Amino acid sequence: MSVLSFQAVQFPALDHRSLPRRRSSTGYINIVRCGIAEPSGEPAPFGQKTRYNDGFFEKVFMTLFARKMGRFAAPAKSGIEAEKKRSWWDCDYERFVDVSKRVMQGRSRMQQQEVVREVLLSMLPPGAPDQFRKLFPPTRWAAEFNAAFTVPFFAWLVGPSEVVEVEVNGVKQRSGVLIKKCRYLENSGCVGMCVNMCKIPTQDFFTNEFGLPLTMTPNFEDMSCEMVYGQVPPPFEEDPVSKQPCFSDICSMANPNSSICHKLQA
Repeated sequence: MSVLSFQAVQFPALDHRSLPRRRSSTGYINIVRCGIAEPSGEPAPFGQKTRYNDGFFEKVFMTLFARKMGRFAAPAKSGIEAEKKRSWWDCDYERFVDVSKRVMQGRSRMQQQEVVREVLLSMLPPGAPDQFRKLFPPTRWAAEFNAAFTVPFFAWLVGPSEVVEVEVNGVKQRSGVLIKKCRYLENSGCVGMCVNMCKIPTQDFFTNEFGLPLTMTPNFEDMSCEMVYGQVPPPFEEDPVSKQPCFSDICSMANPNSSICHKLQA
């Protein structure tokens, strides 16, 4: 691809001006509305669950992913999944998280990650990974473009986020995404789900299937998460998340007797 081609598609406005903005103590930052129903318009403090008003678009994606994952999930004993089938626009986040929990049942850490890989591949047309590699070789431009793309298109899954400047291999670039308070972690309350069903399989999918390195670093102190496109993720054994204990007070699957989340050890 020529230099001219890069200049033609690398829109600075994509990161800085085309997204909605609000004023903060440090100036203006890019945000995407994700239907937060809190009076402040911000995620709720740690320990409290953020309220959302999901629209048609969000519910369609929740239903799509829930149905894809449902093929691998253990049967529901009771509750929301025992209800009659819902329409494409009538799913909710609670159901989506419930399906994720049932996918984990009876599976090892690696098996859980493989399910997510299969689900992600099933969402794409044939040959999509190869096409992605051609369109987005591992360059600074590709990393920054995907960071900007992540903010609006994954708000339904993780909540509000913003593009931030990060340093990759000694070079500063706007290929980072800061998720303020991950909706998936907040609603599941499960370290194992965060790592096995989101962080590791997403990193692996971008790095190995798409050929664009991605590192995700969840912060279990405030449930935020930083995604860095262009940065090669560390091996699981060297990643600090591999030693993370359970959220014993909020996770229904927690093992309070283990110093490390048992879902990370199996």
